[in-house]
Amino acid sequence: MPPRQPKPKTGKSPAVLAGLGLAVLAVAYFAVQGGEYGTTDLVRQRHRMQLLQHEVDSLQRQVDSLSRYKQAIETDPLVQERLAREEFGMVKGDKEILYRFADAPALAAVPTAGKR
Repeated sequence: MPPRQPKPKTGKSPAVLAGLGLAVLAVAYFAVQGGEYGTTDLVRQRHRMQLLQHEVDSLQRQVDSLSRYKQAIETDPLVQERLAREEFGMVKGDKEILYRFADAPALAAVPTAGKR
């Protein structure tokens, strides 16, 4: 019988397989996370957009409320009267009297004549 010839190895060594696995994982990670806009960047931007949209909605409600208030001031006589009374201390004709209370003025030091 002739001596046996060793069969050539066709399989990859474990180190090469581990290296290929790591390379595939690195490519998959870069595909998901890498580049200019990775997944975490997109999630962060989406959250920021929701916060800004909430702020815009809140500001829009304030603008609407102030627009209605401005319109009421310009056209509603009751609102105008209330503002005149509260802000400027105005009264109606001779029927009302306005009382204003002020703090007592500080007494100035008056020199007193001392005994000589």
